[in-house]
Amino acid sequence: MQIWAGLGNPGGQYALHRHNVGFMAMDAIAEVHGFAPEAKKFSGWVREGRIGSVKVLLLKPATFMNESGRAVGEALRFYKLGVEDLTVFHDELDLAPMKVKARTGGGLAGHNGLRSINQHFGPDFRRVRIGIGHPGHKDRVTGHVLGNYAKAEMDPLADMLAAIAAEAHWLAEGDEARFMSDVALRQQD
Repeated sequence: MQIWAGLGNPGGQYALHRHNVGFMAMDAIAEVHGFAPEAKKFSGWVREGRIGSVKVLLLKPATFMNESGRAVGEALRFYKLGVEDLTVFHDELDLAPMKVKARTGGGLAGHNGLRSINQHFGPDFRRVRIGIGHPGHKDRVTGHVLGNYAKAEMDPLADMLAAIAAEAHWLAEGDEARFMSDVALRQQD
């Protein structure tokens, strides 16, 4: 079994924030792969299902970004899983908008959700970094991250989320390189 945690903030007012793209990815994957309806569990919302032959629990922590590690920890402990069974989907300032990269480990890049998970488990968890781009100046970062996607970004956002969901089976199988390659190819079409 694997746990895939999408990072975001709970509440309708945050739904379209760039910071919530991890939640958006969980919803897209659940829809494409026919996961069970959402249930409240582990200080968040979960949906259970299969991607290929792999059982996956999708988790959207309801703890707000800064406490994401608490919800992730509850789920990992309940299922007696280790950090090697965890994949975290999150927004990434240092990637161009709509670019998707996957890797295990790495820095925290000032991301409070990653920092929280790192405090609980260390840095060696798999991440799916979803590019939101940098606004150009550090004074504008907070407004950019906590701002809604622009109207002009909605179609590329939908295409990117659909590509992530369609190629998620490569992540489930542990092939991050093929996942990134096939997501990028879908986005070129």
